[in-house]
Amino acid sequence: MTGGTRERFRIGALTLMLVLVVAYALGLALKDEIFSPLVDGWLSMLSVWAPVLVGFAAVYRVGRGNVVVVLSTAALTANALGDSYYLVVTEADGNAPLTSPADIGYLLFYVLLLGALGVLVNRQLRGSAWSVFLDSAVGSLGAAAVLAVILSPILDTVATNALSLGSAITAAYPLLDLLVVAAIAGIVASHGREGGLRWIVLVAGLVVIAWADTVVALQGDDYLVGTPLDASWNVGIALIALWVDDSARPRPVPDRTAATRTVSALAVPLVSTVAGLGVLILASQMPVSNFAVALAGATMAVAVVPLVGRQRVLNLLARTDDLTGLRNRRAFNADVPTRLADGEGRKGALLLLDLDRFKEVNDSLGHDVGDRLLIQVGIRLSRQLRSGDLLARLGGDEFALLLTDSGRQDAVTVAVKLRAALAEPFLLEGITLQTSASIGISLFPDQGSDLTALLRKADMAMYKAKTSRGGHHVYDSDDDSHGEIRLRTLAELRVALTDDQLVLHYQPKVDLGTGVVRDVEALVRWDHPTRGLLLPDQFISIVEEAGLMHSLTQVVLREALDQAGVWQAQGHPLTIAVNLSASSLVDIELPNRIGAMIAARGLPPSALALEITEEFLLNDRDRARSILTRLHEQGIRISVDDFGTGYSSLAYLRDLPIDELKLDQSFVFPMAESERAATLVSSAIALAHSLGLRMVAEGVDNGAAYDQLVGFGCDFAQGFHLSQPVSAHDLDGWLAARRLALAESPLLPADVHAVPTDGLVVETAEV
Repeated sequence: MTGGTRERFRIGALTLMLVLVVAYALGLALKDEIFSPLVDGWLSMLSVWAPVLVGFAAVYRVGRGNVVVVLSTAALTANALGDSYYLVVTEADGNAPLTSPADIGYLLFYVLLLGALGVLVNRQLRGSAWSVFLDSAVGSLGAAAVLAVILSPILDTVATNALSLGSAITAAYPLLDLLVVAAIAGIVASHGREGGLRWIVLVAGLVVIAWADTVVALQGDDYLVGTPLDASWNVGIALIALWVDDSARPRPVPDRTAATRTVSALAVPLVSTVAGLGVLILASQMPVSNFAVALAGATMAVAVVPLVGRQRVLNLLARTDDLTGLRNRRAFNADVPTRLADGEGRKGALLLLDLDRFKEVNDSLGHDVGDRLLIQVGIRLSRQLRSGDLLARLGGDEFALLLTDSGRQDAVTVAVKLRAALAEPFLLEGITLQTSASIGISLFPDQGSDLTALLRKADMAMYKAKTSRGGHHVYDSDDDSHGEIRLRTLAELRVALTDDQLVLHYQPKVDLGTGVVRDVEALVRWDHPTRGLLLPDQFISIVEEAGLMHSLTQVVLREALDQAGVWQAQGHPLTIAVNLSASSLVDIELPNRIGAMIAARGLPPSALALEITEEFLLNDRDRARSILTRLHEQGIRISVDDFGTGYSSLAYLRDLPIDELKLDQSFVFPMAESERAATLVSSAIALAHSLGLRMVAEGVDNGAAYDQLVGFGCDFAQGFHLSQPVSAHDLDGWLAARRLALAESPLLPADVHAVPTDGLVVETAEV
């Protein structure tokens, strides 16, 4: 099922559910007291199974690995099974039993839903500070105390053991509602305004169900089937199904820093504290269940933790990073000067560590995965600390480490150890991530006697390490000018991404059997306002280190598809191949976005081909299969670029939906002088054909290579011998001349493909 089909299935399930619930509620309001097979039977049953369909649509979208969605859908299913049994029994004998085996399904609904909430709480509160947990506890206890007052008649009956088994089961439902609502109140307290908005639909559904359960519990044997009250459960379940559907959408984890929790997050614990106090005052004026009083007392006790102890906790929290538990920037700025002063006369080093392409992890996989990655990074870095070292997370993906009694070589050794520790793959809830870090090093006191100077120079050294891809770099005086150039270029690049300064050039792929051109490759250029036309090797490294690859990819896709539309309107459609980085291809929403971009322009999916590298295939095979399959199902051709240069297993040729291989130019260049190289090329072409794949040879820069590839049976050729990458306007002229030459002579010679290129230099990077 394609992404578009999944979305249509989701919308259809939601629409069906809403229509059935509304029809059932209206039917109950309009019918008389006699049992109606249509309303009390069919509409009731269908309106309780429609939310299950919505849940299964959510599971289908996210897969069985999302435990929250799976458990929530199982809860909806258990409730539907219980309701179905209850309806069958009611219709069979006309009676409405207070208790029945249907209660097994109803009770299981609460167990499974609480399990889903437990998983979600564990995931979202991981790494939170103790103040967050205290606020969550206050919120939960306060909400429970208020509900316990409402349920006082039921609680008093339970306390006096006057309930029959049936009445006890009936009374259990509002108590379970109390427990779930209390749990959600705690979650909202920990996440503030953003978390509250996340849970409004779920809380509304549970409140509706709790109200209905309470009414039934108070009515006891006087409860009648077929009244408008029955619609309450269906409405509540439908609201919960809407929350399950929303839970299947990727969303970032709310920021849990102190700045974002100042007002909104404190609202729930503050209101809960006032509510707990109100319950205690009410208990002094009128009878209230002992359980409600106990909950209110617990609320006040947690809210008024001894001020001295709480102040100590808050002081510690003010120096601790909420996410990783390491020192934060404030603590680092306070502790380092003291260490430097105490170590006067001794050497030291400051290491500034920044994760490579971390922004792309957040953009592609969501802030939830990014946060969990940072937690694991903090753990691995902590394991490498020596006695006396200070480690801190300064913010984002930036960490700092102060080494005492360490010289230049000691600092380099530690940097190598840190990078090796981070090189091992991270496994985060089924997602395999490989990351690397760039480390800048400044030396004390030779390169700075205070923290400000050391940080500034370590920062310049770190960016030098990024651009050189060396992993680590010790500051030297030349880095000052490099840092200024990098910052200026980065600022200009951000403008270029939004100011139409990035343009595409196109290089044709020639069919070696017919000489026809149906495919071109799009290559990005920066039309810099003062430096002229820049090739990718002059700015791609800055794009990667600044985490702008996602934005650049969107610009390239948009311009390439716009040009594809122009060529289609002219009656000469061409397939445009776009190179995608490994970081772009971990984004599970990528197939949907690309499909929408193609559809918006009225293009066939064959107008686009995507070129990926073996690096992506090596990192996460399961994720690769899922994303590539969804792209391939839309009709988009998948090509493996730089084939033969990676170290991944050739098993991906068997397992993944690949249409084309692009033989790297390092194999094509030496063919004329090396029989071994020619044999490798011939064998690679035969391998591709045996698997039903097309073979494209890159780097065809002379007629001899062209003729050899024709002899080997290669399908397509691309290189400077045919045409350098040129603008769309110049390519139009080249294609027109080639079509004319082909019309005059079907056997087009290999050397009839010259295009003026104004001396463009050979490119060294592609996007």
